[in-house]
Amino acid sequence: MRVSRGRRGRSERLARPAFSRHLEAFLETLAAERGAARLTIAAYRHDLEDLAGFLATRRTTLEAADEPSIHAYLTGPPTAQLAPRSLARRLSALRQFYKFLILDGVRGDDPTANLDTPRLGRPLPKLLSEHEIEALLAAARAWPGREGTRVLCLVELLYATGLRVSELVTLPHAAALRDPRFLLVRGKGGRERVVPLGEPARRALADYLASRSLFLTDDRPSRWLFPSHGDTGHLTRQRCGQLLKELAGRAGLDPARLSPHVLRHAFASHLLDHGADLRSVQQMLGHADIATTQIYTHVLSERLRQLVHTAHPLARRK
Repeated sequence: MRVSRGRRGRSERLARPAFSRHLEAFLETLAAERGAARLTIAAYRHDLEDLAGFLATRRTTLEAADEPSIHAYLTGPPTAQLAPRSLARRLSALRQFYKFLILDGVRGDDPTANLDTPRLGRPLPKLLSEHEIEALLAAARAWPGREGTRVLCLVELLYATGLRVSELVTLPHAAALRDPRFLLVRGKGGRERVVPLGEPARRALADYLASRSLFLTDDRPSRWLFPSHGDTGHLTRQRCGQLLKELAGRAGLDPARLSPHVLRHAFASHLLDHGADLRSVQQMLGHADIATTQIYTHVLSERLRQLVHTAHPLARRK
């Protein structure tokens, strides 16, 4: 009998057991010893909580789960309907948890050892051309008032540095008060890196700093470079994305094509287009593994293929 997604969700919430000390210890280890980001820990917690709820309906626990139970979880609705990349991340969370249990002496076998990882494609990142970036910057310069000053600073910094949006919105105010030629950024896992700033980004940042006090609440000081009235005290990732989509409309671009991460992709691909080496781009992006940065070589390969196809005289011969 087919069980609807909503019915399954209700039954899992009712049956879901409290987290065990082993799961809490695993999450603490991710944070303390492996330097996992807060969002990564939250995602792993969600994945393991979902498995715990499924196992509770089968009268077992995370620690006691066997291979058939985990296989049933991964192949049943709604888990099997996840995108391959999401399913692979969920399986990675399970594997790391059971390896942790083995190392901790809780169990002697890994019930995920014989499970296959879903095949992942290598989707090319969404990109904007240099002409489209110029259109965005022109629209930001034409945006009046303090909001326009802030938006121009956000776009200039994202495009000039390749920062993740979470890194940008959580920049401390002190980061902009040091050497104006660089930003000291704390990235994933607490790793710090120094990112250079070009002259346009420096000017946009200086103009924003002159009007930053207008974004403060009741003139109270804030430790954040981009203060906000919300609970976090700083501009949120969601609000930054909304501002960029509004900017895209002002620039005559499809808002669906623009996000903070698209500007990160543009930063990397345009650097490589103009001769930067992959290792330098890796360091500026804050990638721990150069294999992550190599996706941009696929972007360049595709552009070169299109160039040969359209421009080489042999490509037009029949």
